Amino acid sequence: QVQLVESGGGLVQAGGSLRLSCAASGRTFSSYAMGWFRQAPGKEREFVAAISWSGDKTYYADSVKGRFTISRDNAKNTVYLQMNSLKPEDTAVYYCAANYALNSEAYYLNLRSYSYWGQGTQVTVSS
Repeated sequence: QVQLVESGGGLVQAGGSLRLSCAASGRTFSSYAMGWFRQAPGKEREFVAAISWSGDKTYYADSVKGRFTISRDNAKNTVYLQMNSLKPEDTAVYYCAANYALNSEAYYLNLRSYSYWGQGTQVTVSS
C-alpha cells in the first residue's frame, strides 16, 4: 500500500520554473515505479514523465522533453518533477502515480499501469 501527496504547484509566468514534489508513505516505496501525469480542463489525462524504482531509467513525453526532469530520493520517500521553461500549454492539474514492478517502457507511459494516485496539484502558467 502506498499513499501519495503532491505539492509545489502554483502560478508562474511563461518561461519560469516550478518543482513539484510527491511525498509517499509506505514501507516499500523504493520498489515502486513512479510517474507524473497531467490533465487540463476538457482534456484527457496524459503522460508527462516516469522513473524506474532504481532511478536508472526515465521517460518523458515529447511535449516536455528537454524542459522537465524527473528524479527520486528513496531515502526521503519523494519523487520530484523539475519544470523549466514553462509554457501556457503546461497549465494543468499534475498527478503523481505509483505502481510496483513496471518492467517495460509501454507500461510506464500508460496511466492504466498505475495503481496508486495522489490528489493532484494545480500548475498555472500565465502568458
